[in-house]
Amino acid sequence: MKIISWNLLHRAGATLNEIERLVRQERPDLLLMQEATRKVDALPSRVGGYYARSPLPGRRHGLAAWSPVPFRQDPAAVILQPGLIVRRVCQILKLQDFAVANVHLSHGQLLNRRQLRRIFKILPAKAAVLGDCNLVGPILPSGFRDVGPRMPTHFAAGLLRLRLDRCFIRNLACTQARILAKGTSDHHPIVVHLVETNAPPVPPRKRKRLSRTLWPGARLRKPIEFKELRK
Repeated sequence: MKIISWNLLHRAGATLNEIERLVRQERPDLLLMQEATRKVDALPSRVGGYYARSPLPGRRHGLAAWSPVPFRQDPAAVILQPGLIVRRVCQILKLQDFAVANVHLSHGQLLNRRQLRRIFKILPAKAAVLGDCNLVGPILPSGFRDVGPRMPTHFAAGLLRLRLDRCFIRNLACTQARILAKGTSDHHPIVVHLVETNAPPVPPRKRKRLSRTLWPGARLRKPIEFKELRK
């Protein structure tokens, strides 16, 4: 399955003509968009297919998905932990063989990792998470693998090159990952080709509570008094 994810930049970013051109040239099986406004709602009238948009609460933009074939069921919007300014949601699509989460996470590096963990937890065993994660650096082990393109996808203020757009998969394989020209957006679209694996699916990991000890088998020792050190 060929999936494209693109942060459109809602104020002065990718135009409807650019999105249409992308669909006609790349012919994705699924197109995920972040910062999509009402103008993108006209995409099916240009290229056909099926479309759903999930606005962020109180914002003029949100998450959107386009597919050339009908969705198996209506995409669901899942509420995530809110940031100080923007309340975030995640758009989840259940495909025939696995589930896909379309995300635009918060900028805070602790908060966006908490949001990602919530998404990982609610997804089925076979799943993928794509979108603008706003992550800087790696994430803790979670059962998901980061298989997106290994190159910058965003130019912050036109100066700083960052790899913010990611693809995480569980019990799937990625055969190809690349970026496309960003056009008038400040993010490059990322393209991944995902396939099922023959290995039996590994169930989602359950988080364990932290032990009071520092390592397995560690035991608390009697505190040493200063008078014992003088002997």
